Amino acid sequence: MGHTRAVPMDLPDAEAPVEVDLDRTHGLTLRWADGTESFFELEELRRNCPCAECRGLREQGQTVGPHPRSLVKLAAVDAALVGAWGLSITWNDGHSTGIYAWSILRAWREGPAGGTRE
Repeated sequence: MGHTRAVPMDLPDAEAPVEVDLDRTHGLTLRWADGTESFFELEELRRNCPCAECRGLREQGQTVGPHPRSLVKLAAVDAALVGAWGLSITWNDGHSTGIYAWSILRAWREGPAGGTRE
């Protein structure tokens, strides 16, 4: 099962990335104005969906997203920018209510377990 993290409710300031590249079968790559690049695997994004329903499931210790032994591989079906604020992803498991704020995504990668590349 994938790692989940606490999703903060307070949104730190962060500029929108200069480039957003969603590979619907692998992950999301964000390129920021300062030259850094952040990559998020699809499973990490789905398991850490910031919507109220998924936060509630995580708080109850339940799995968010497709069951780890599902025969259907997780994929992003669609995505849409939400103003200058973030990205909404529609998943092949039918879920689509989470909005991934740029500030949260940037903070995930700048934290202790981050994965920002320069």
